[in-house]
Amino acid sequence: MALVFLHHVVGDLTLGKPELVEFSEAETVEAAVSAIGNSAEGAITVWRTKPAAAAARPPAERFVGMLNSSDVVAFLALSGADPEKAMRTPVAEVVTPNPGLLKEVDPGTRLIDALEMMKQGVRCLLVRKSIMWKGFSKRFSILYNGKWLKNIQSSSLGGVSNSDQPSSSALPDNKFCCLSREDVVRFIIGCLGALAPLPLSSIASLGAISTTYSFIEAPSPAFEAIYKIPHDPCAIAVIETNSDGTHKIIGDISAYKLWKCDYLAAAWAMANLSAGQFVIGADDYGTTRASVPDFPINSPTDGSGPGVSSRPRKFSSRSIGFFNNQVNQMPVGRLRSMYRGRSAPLTCKHTSSLAAVMAQMLSHRATHVWVTDADMEDDILVGIVSYTDILNAVTKFPPP
Repeated sequence: MALVFLHHVVGDLTLGKPELVEFSEAETVEAAVSAIGNSAEGAITVWRTKPAAAAARPPAERFVGMLNSSDVVAFLALSGADPEKAMRTPVAEVVTPNPGLLKEVDPGTRLIDALEMMKQGVRCLLVRKSIMWKGFSKRFSILYNGKWLKNIQSSSLGGVSNSDQPSSSALPDNKFCCLSREDVVRFIIGCLGALAPLPLSSIASLGAISTTYSFIEAPSPAFEAIYKIPHDPCAIAVIETNSDGTHKIIGDISAYKLWKCDYLAAAWAMANLSAGQFVIGADDYGTTRASVPDFPINSPTDGSGPGVSSRPRKFSSRSIGFFNNQVNQMPVGRLRSMYRGRSAPLTCKHTSSLAAVMAQMLSHRATHVWVTDADMEDDILVGIVSYTDILNAVTKFPPP
């Protein structure tokens, strides 16, 4: 592994990070839709309501789990024909409890230890924001033979004195921030020189391609994706199977693609259309002309309001897309071209460099990139690269 991971600590990555704003499980799904649009990785952390008597206790004890855009769309698709009632549902009834997705760490924890946690399934690190620490990092890893070590404050281990341990009693209040995998990858891409020659190596040579991916056939009902989509990365490929058994990717259903969509329109489409129609629109896949019913409650991005026509609109990826008012005023031909680009899956070739894939993910704020075969003209799917694959690639090789 690169020495940069040994010499840096988690606190180095928290500079400039905003203070944690807890999203309560008592909030509604409608409030969650707005919060997800402003969050990293298209997901929010959900917390139990803070009791008045426990104001000084660490918030990690109240962490419930994470809720992403795919979870919301799936819930709305399963909720039936009353979207207004569904949007008023408390988030506690939607989120899947999983306290293991978040772990509280000391700001002086080595970066390599943070990477190990994320490789083992931790999605967010809770870091005390206003603590000051001495030295560069803790001398020993908090991982030993794959097992978590207890938090030992003794000064007899590794020569770490009690003065090196942060103290919350000296602080007027406890302020925290959340460090996501996106933050870590963003830091890594700023240290490409220290990682040489790994950044310029292909993802195939580094073993960064996961060949076990979830997929759904394009003619299959999009509804089936609800039960097939994995948790990490939260993405399922929509494919067409060729005569030789290879998979041609035509789109994907993922938390990234649904991040800032019209959730009600997406839920209706997931419940009524095929997977192929869902990702590229009813006009472009098949001959069905589908109409999205008018909903009493609309997502913030759909441009609803007084004076907006209530007649049903034809479904396409535009209706669950990112388009603002300026785009909606464009000529139909240009708009259609943009929508087709929006619905295309984010892909790279198996010969792409690790640095290029990281830059691609960060520029799109995506949690994954689908990998296609560079030796074939069609988009023949060979695997997927996720944050976990990148972290594995940059830590398993010794420094040059």
